[in-house]
Amino acid sequence: MKINKEIEDVVKRALAEDIGEGDITSKILFPGAKKVKAIILAKEKGVIAGLPIAKLVFKGIDEKVSFIPVVKEGEKIRKNQIIAKITGDCKAILAGERTALNFLSHLSGIATLTARFVEQTKSYKVKIMDTRKTSPELRLLEKDAVKVGGGKNHRFGLFDGILIKDNHIKVKSGLLAMTAKFKTQAIKDLIIKAKRKAKKMKVEVEVENYQEARAAITSGADIIMLDNISPKMIKKIIKSAKNLPKRALFEVSGGINLKNVNQFASLGIDRISIGALTHSAPALDLGLNIL
Repeated sequence: MKINKEIEDVVKRALAEDIGEGDITSKILFPGAKKVKAIILAKEKGVIAGLPIAKLVFKGIDEKVSFIPVVKEGEKIRKNQIIAKITGDCKAILAGERTALNFLSHLSGIATLTARFVEQTKSYKVKIMDTRKTSPELRLLEKDAVKVGGGKNHRFGLFDGILIKDNHIKVKSGLLAMTAKFKTQAIKDLIIKAKRKAKKMKVEVEVENYQEARAAITSGADIIMLDNISPKMIKKIIKSAKNLPKRALFEVSGGINLKNVNQFASLGIDRISIGALTHSAPALDLGLNIL
């Protein structure tokens, strides 16, 4: 991960939120300088992510603190493994402990969950992708954690990818969107308009059934997101596009979990987007111990 001003500002705000005017407890108990050693320890196995952020936390409090990772970013770690060694004034280490662990545990949790999905689908040429379902102001860090775990990033925001979703279709067709005929026509019209104005940018569209998928295919969509569609119907949709000169990419989304992801991956799709990678990944259990 390349540290930039945006990331530095996120860390500064996180530290300000936790420390405020200062760590009262440590100031009272240890008024003078006291050098100590500490380690960050894994309490469970997983994939580590966020080491540069943890280092930035401690350096943001005291530049003299030494933060030395013992493992590499993206490395699979085991329970009770030492992740990093820290040396410096006790007040700086204690002040940064919670913020550093919050970042490290959260990002490692995302990387760990992503790696599990990637492992489940390794027999297929499908990409495991994230979504925009991220924590406010943490998108850059969370999407990086997905990459650390072996996944791929979907569009970063509304500015760098065209994705025609259900609500766009409703805006186009209004109440008529409730009628299949008008909804499929709206899909066609929106794709054609987007393709005409998008220049070199790919156009993706979200569809919910066979008729909508066919409308997207015949209108030249570059990527077709099959949202909450059964495996049987997905197979039928992909088969219907098999002999076309230019095949769209097929993406599956909605209701994907570790139990069924392999089934979807086996259907010949290209991408699987999973919001849970960032919005529901359990934090990896890590701790900081003063030696």
